[in-house]
Amino acid sequence: MATSFWNVAATFTFVKLLLIPSYHSTDFEVHRNWLAVTHSLPMNKWYYEKTSEWTLDYPPFFALFEFVLSHFARAFDPNMLIVKNLNYASPATVVFQRLSVIVTDFVYIFAVKEFCFHCLKPARRGSGSDVFTHPSFILAVLLMGNFGLLIVDHIHFQYNGFLFGVMLLSIVRIYQGRNLEGALYFATLLNFKHIYVYIAPAYFMYLLRNYCFKSSKKDGSVIWTSFSFLHFARLGTIVVLIFGLSFGPYISMGQLPQVLSRLFPFKRGLCHAYWAPNFWALYNVADKAASIKGLHSGFLSQSNHTNQASMTGGLVQEFQHAVLPSIAPVVTLILTVLSIIPAVVHHWRYPNGPRGFLRCLILCAFASFVFGWHVHEKAILMIIIPLSLLALEKKRDAQVFLVLSTTGHLSLFPLLFTQAGISARRTPIVTK
Repeated sequence: MATSFWNVAATFTFVKLLLIPSYHSTDFEVHRNWLAVTHSLPMNKWYYEKTSEWTLDYPPFFALFEFVLSHFARAFDPNMLIVKNLNYASPATVVFQRLSVIVTDFVYIFAVKEFCFHCLKPARRGSGSDVFTHPSFILAVLLMGNFGLLIVDHIHFQYNGFLFGVMLLSIVRIYQGRNLEGALYFATLLNFKHIYVYIAPAYFMYLLRNYCFKSSKKDGSVIWTSFSFLHFARLGTIVVLIFGLSFGPYISMGQLPQVLSRLFPFKRGLCHAYWAPNFWALYNVADKAASIKGLHSGFLSQSNHTNQASMTGGLVQEFQHAVLPSIAPVVTLILTVLSIIPAVVHHWRYPNGPRGFLRCLILCAFASFVFGWHVHEKAILMIIIPLSLLALEKKRDAQVFLVLSTTGHLSLFPLLFTQAGISARRTPIVTK
């Protein structure tokens, strides 16, 4: 099975290499600029630099990640590390940026291997020796050949594979009962990309219920006297240590408010330029339809329609709804929290071990996708990838995965807008 796994990894790595010449989005320039900023400027200027409109807005660990990459980038083309070289994309720069994603994807490949070999239920008796029916092989193909990651990372351009690798390693360690390591990986992940804070309630509830409380009654309810202050202190120490390493330098420089203002830019508006297929997309469509009806019936003026119903312009900006009430960030936060509560409460009452935790995590990701503020279309991968881990265990999970992965990946097709990308849309997607 190990040989088959590495054959799958090699096959999809070769596919990624073939995608090096493909088109890249503005995110390519975003990360090139971050390479330049972290390489050319001292740390105390990283979160103030604004020569480019694509300012550094990821947590400090990711800034350090770019800083490390920049030292390798210098060997390819030093000019990419000049802050004023906006939209710089020499052939050497393209090759380096693409290769950096492919190489860091090996964190994801390692995490997939760990889950397939150590956490997945063994194949049923009588399933034969056919590798193509082996659960580990199928899951390896589903995860390493995830169509969304190929689009977002190796065409559009980002480092989601690396980040999902850290997330999967955290899940693997929790499956193995190594809860402190799982907490360590997740705290580290949050300091690479803060979007994963949406699944933090699942981690908090699982670790509190299954690690801090050491015993349960026969009916599954918690024994309150079994709470371990030592376990709680260990968890707290890990979280404080990781966040201290990440934000400590900026706290000491008095720059924490500036960093936080970059991490949470609420001025970007309710929806991303490419709408995620969530509740707010339907809300916008309803407002747009109502504004058109109001314009035709004379209840709205043309200026009101043009100035307010502008959410379809494809720009990342704040806008006011023309008819329906405009939505503030706090409204999306309240709705997200309310939709997460049933999942975490259920997990508290009926823990069901690591698999119960994984289901809670998926539901938290789903809630944030449906009701979150400024949700990117690629956030659907936060649901599809962990759901892949359950797809081979129960028929019902496989059915949900099939529908969600098909529709979710379809929603990423607007990212493929060049002629080559349009051709890729027509390529059949094979899912289990």
